[in-house]
Amino acid sequence: MGRVLAGYSPARRRLAVLFAVAVVAVLALTAALLLPRLTADEPAPVAREVPGPVLLVPGYGGSTRSLEPLAARLTAAGRDATVVPVPGDGTGDLAASADALAAAVADALARTGADSVDVVGYSAGGVIARLWAADGGAAAVRRVVTLGAPHHGTTLADLATAIAPGQCPAGCRQLTTDSPLLDRLNAGDETPAGPTWVSVWTTADRTVTPPESARLEGALDLPVQSVCADSQVGHGQLPADPVVQGIVLAQLATGPPAELGPADCARLRRG
Repeated sequence: MGRVLAGYSPARRRLAVLFAVAVVAVLALTAALLLPRLTADEPAPVAREVPGPVLLVPGYGGSTRSLEPLAARLTAAGRDATVVPVPGDGTGDLAASADALAAAVADALARTGADSVDVVGYSAGGVIARLWAADGGAAAVRRVVTLGAPHHGTTLADLATAIAPGQCPAGCRQLTTDSPLLDRLNAGDETPAGPTWVSVWTTADRTVTPPESARLEGALDLPVQSVCADSQVGHGQLPADPVVQGIVLAQLATGPPAELGPADCARLRRG
């Protein structure tokens, strides 16, 4: 640059130097402003050694009874377990249910003084948990376990919208295979940083169709049949099945998600 400036008059050299200094200052300021934006939304991984309370989120229809057997098993194992009621009988906007989960998490953390929670989302409850995590909840959760969740929609909802659209409310439409909500949720990273993720599902599912819709990129993928090959557990039986309950307990323990396989089947069946 010195050779270039040598051909300039003194006045033009001063002007060029001032311009270069201004450009460098602008670039430095721009970098300083952009860096926090690029990094602020990436929460640090939550410590795995101290599990907090467990919040269980019901699926479409909102029945808390379906999760009571699993909550009782967790409580018997010494965990603080709460089933979260969702608004509109679980058939309304899933984003409203995610707001209900956010409120339940805040209450659980205030009540227990814990630093984080674990979340188990059953069926559409798994989608609700993901919506909450993607909207800032990821910083407050250590582990998310989904059970038979239609992460990529279900053709059963497609059929409902085609045959009886009047009987397919907002929550139903949001679970179709071409749902704009699921398209947005699955764009890019399906498992936001912060918690570790586990997807438990059954190949015998007749509600989430195809059953592989429950696969979640970035999560530990765990079909029940990869542990107990002869299992015929259906969608509605997932929360009450002893093997599934044992899988959930193992995944909510300290440390990383548990890599389970056929060698664990008999132990899990005994409970």
